[in-house]
Amino acid sequence: MLRKIVISVLAMTVLFRAPVAPDLGVETKVSEFSSQTGCENVSVVVYDNGEFSYYGDSEGLYQIGSMTKSFTGLAVQKLINEGTLSGEDTVSELIPGFKAFYDSSETEIKVEDLLKQRSGYTNSETDFPSATEDMTLQEWAESISGKELKSMPGTEYSYSNVNYNLLGVIIENVTGIPYREYMEENILVPYGLDSTYAGVPGDSERIVEGSRLGFRNVFEYKVSVREGSIPAGYFYSDAEDIGIWLKAWIENTDADMDAVIGELKNEGDCYAGWERFEDDVIGHSGGTPNYSSRMVFSRSMGIGVCVLTNLNVAATTDSLCNSVFAEVSGMRSEGLICDVWTVFDIIFTSVSVLGALVLVVALCIKKKGLLIFLGSLFLIAEVLILILFPLIFGAGIKAIALTWAPWSFLAGILIMAADVLIIGIKLIVVKVNEGRAKTG
Repeated sequence: MLRKIVISVLAMTVLFRAPVAPDLGVETKVSEFSSQTGCENVSVVVYDNGEFSYYGDSEGLYQIGSMTKSFTGLAVQKLINEGTLSGEDTVSELIPGFKAFYDSSETEIKVEDLLKQRSGYTNSETDFPSATEDMTLQEWAESISGKELKSMPGTEYSYSNVNYNLLGVIIENVTGIPYREYMEENILVPYGLDSTYAGVPGDSERIVEGSRLGFRNVFEYKVSVREGSIPAGYFYSDAEDIGIWLKAWIENTDADMDAVIGELKNEGDCYAGWERFEDDVIGHSGGTPNYSSRMVFSRSMGIGVCVLTNLNVAATTDSLCNSVFAEVSGMRSEGLICDVWTVFDIIFTSVSVLGALVLVVALCIKKKGLLIFLGSLFLIAEVLILILFPLIFGAGIKAIALTWAPWSFLAGILIMAADVLIIGIKLIVVKVNEGRAKTG
């Protein structure tokens, strides 16, 4: 909750392939998005009652982040419909040796709790770490076993990647087939998704490389895809395939998809990688350290929209997708939202410049009072950042600075630390010199 409040406050502070339908203002919206974020690679697909429109590179492969969950969720629903699984089955039954605790007592988590994000896990990397680079999906599950949950399973909604990575393990265990292989044979190929990949594609030339903000610019930024995190957020796809995926959800009479939609009865319901919003709209967003994406659709309107970008500006990407959907469906279109990382980049670019200037000034001035004031100011700011940011984002300061936040954030905290150190040394020198003057 604290994180949501802070992000909301900060947010308020602040190319074509055939067939191409009439613009409907999409090009203008994409141009505005690129201007605000600095992101140069934006691909959009619009499906409108049988017609596809593409904006940007429709064949460029993007990491789709948590939109991956809709693929994993459908695979699990398929197994449920086949009778291989039940929503009432427990994780401990399906993953031998797996345990979870609530209030220091062992408790059971059901498959439906994972699908509905009501397991008791959260997205806190501090409490429930993601897989390391050398971990398999099964090894990660072993590492998360025995953790204390934050709520009783089945009682409270809390979005967590843990849930869908556990579903990936369950798919492997009940089918005897590796997750990637099962997804390709039973989801990707049957739905005609030739350019969607569970993990990094072999066709690297089509990959639109991820990027990262820094000093009001965008820099290419590669992040390794970890095997133990793929089911929750590391598929790759292009706009054409996502268009096919949206069309299937909108028009297909597929029993597995219908079963998923049937669980999304009311606004706010979450199931199998989808969430229901107002006006009969269903969707999901995706965000990784170097990509952001969003797809929404309405069966009753026959409309679906997806936006793929190679920059982690999730809030702005969401607002672009929502705005395009509103435009196409004839609803009131809202403007773009400024993402929290964009706000941070503005703030910490300024902090970096100011800190560098103070560093120069501190070397020249000799007044103890001014030095103490400047040193105290930067020390307090540094301590607050180191304490509050891990609490707000549910991750260690190292992960925030080195992986998620703009490069200007890392530079800012390092420069502030240098300011405190240099000012401290300068105060010692001034004091020594004063002592010598008195004795001399």
